[in-house]
Amino acid sequence: MKIMLICAGGASTSILMKKMRKYADEKGINLDIIARSIGNYDECSSEYDIMLLGPQVAYQKERIETATQKPVTVIAPYDYAIGNVENIFHQVNEMLL
Repeated sequence: MKIMLICAGGASTSILMKKMRKYADEKGINLDIIARSIGNYDECSSEYDIMLLGPQVAYQKERIETATQKPVTVIAPYDYAIGNVENIFHQVNEMLL
């Protein structure tokens, strides 16, 4: 699974990315994940399967879907705020169904 996390500056998603990597390792999930800012996500978006947006850039969802032709969803604000990676992985699984 290849996931790109996108937020306003890339900092908050970098923290979430580390938590998601750890969770994936613990659960035996094959995960390639990267965090990018809204200003530079398009440099390598073609290499990733899905895009997860931080709530602060939710307004960009349609534009990113159109530009990437990839599944895009906004991470639930509470899960994003507390780094609830289990719920975020459930959200990813729902996207892939």
